Amino acid sequence: MEQKAIDNGQAFDFGKTAETYAAYRDIYPEELYSRLRALGIGAEGTSWLDLGTGTGVLPKNLDHPGVSITGVDISPEQIAFARKEAAEQGRKIRYLVAPAESTGLPDGGFDVITAAQCFWYFDRERMRGEIRRLLKPGGMFLKVYMTYTLDDPIAAESHRMVKEMNRNWSSGTSGLQDIHDDLFPGRQTESFYADLPFTRESWHGRMCACRGTLASMDADTLEKWDAAHRRFLESCPERFTIRHKVFYSWFTMEDADHG
Repeated sequence: MEQKAIDNGQAFDFGKTAETYAAYRDIYPEELYSRLRALGIGAEGTSWLDLGTGTGVLPKNLDHPGVSITGVDISPEQIAFARKEAAEQGRKIRYLVAPAESTGLPDGGFDVITAAQCFWYFDRERMRGEIRRLLKPGGMFLKVYMTYTLDDPIAAESHRMVKEMNRNWSSGTSGLQDIHDDLFPGRQTESFYADLPFTRESWHGRMCACRGTLASMDADTLEKWDAAHRRFLESCPERFTIRHKVFYSWFTMEDADHG
């Protein structure tokens, strides 16, 4: 994937991160899921579509027998991991390989559409039409973005090391801008902080799964970064927390249609 507005047009491929993403990026705090449930995400009797679902992190954590969930992602590698885990856990989540801008799903088929950690990769104007088409009247569209904070010394050094070896990487700039974008009228946005637990290995895996490393570095650069980052982590405690900030914005088609 290549977008000029992201990483100076440097290509990246989240398919390369699928295995690592599945292992190390299921890290959203329970507080987020509680807040999403309070908004009606995953409510009994509803139909929910998760765009850019990746390895299915959001659906599996809000799944229960009374909700119909479909996850869509353009990466067949990530969808393969989502399907495998759903099958192993006995979850009846439907996962499809398709671009978010053209899902091929039926008109008005969903009460809720979500997009976690991904919306800025999509074609904004095409998405506006696709979301309107897919949502039922009065339905909700919600975006999630979570990032570590650079006032955390371990996160700051890990971030610096990625940036040093991949100067095109723009980190979370696009995600932060996107969460405050008025895609439709009536945007509501909330945020909170969470201190998330990691080990040296799980934090390394989380950094491997970011766009700036495994998804975009060439093999030689990745090998150098991997070795350097592991050496750095040897100086850190075996277990630690990293402060993250979690944002979520939502819109209802009722508000949008009258805007």
